[in-house]
Amino acid sequence: MTTMTSFRKLFLSLLMMTFVSLSASSQSRRVLLRTTMGDIRIVLSDSTPLHRDNFVKLVQEHFYDSLLFHRVIANFMIQGGDATSRHAEPGAVLGDDPTDYTIPAEFRTPQLYHYRGAVAAAREGDDVNPERRSSGHQFYIVWGTTFSSQKLDEYARGVEEATQGKTVMTPEMRQTYRHLGGAPHLDGQYTVFGWVAEGLDVVKSIQKVFTDDYNRPVDDIRIVSASLY
Repeated sequence: MTTMTSFRKLFLSLLMMTFVSLSASSQSRRVLLRTTMGDIRIVLSDSTPLHRDNFVKLVQEHFYDSLLFHRVIANFMIQGGDATSRHAEPGAVLGDDPTDYTIPAEFRTPQLYHYRGAVAAAREGDDVNPERRSSGHQFYIVWGTTFSSQKLDEYARGVEEATQGKTVMTPEMRQTYRHLGGAPHLDGQYTVFGWVAEGLDVVKSIQKVFTDDYNRPVDDIRIVSASLY
């Protein structure tokens, strides 16, 4: 094993230990998503109480039970929460759910950002949603990829510009994006409200499935049930 490989493994191990430590100390709600491809355990952050409480309410109402991961993009993310996906016909275009409501943005960078495994709220684009309010029930789980220092410089400049300097990529964030991966271009613009505590292997498998021209998996991937634990 090379020195660089040893360093990378040590870094990832310490990083995951940090996330587990956060999971044990700073949040009051955990959610188990049982999917047709395996279980995903999510921790909801106390620093985003509007999103946390909304997600808990939906879980307790069994809203997510039997919904699909209707949008999956390799090396980026998996998305679910469209109420119309429960009984969707094969090939139907999903994601434009008319029953939606919105939640005020709760940006908490650098505490919460788009590293691999982050759970965030989907939303409408800036052109119709300048306040960047979140969807009431559609969410995504980040997979992403790793980035070179040069590419991170580009993303950092873009994010600072898009957020009028309110979001800055810290050295710790850069290290995470270089060695663990994620989607840095979304920071400060989409609310991250939790992270995957267990089941990243399931997320990895889901984001690699075959999809149609609208990024819907050809074979349905369903959230069988969502519950607090």
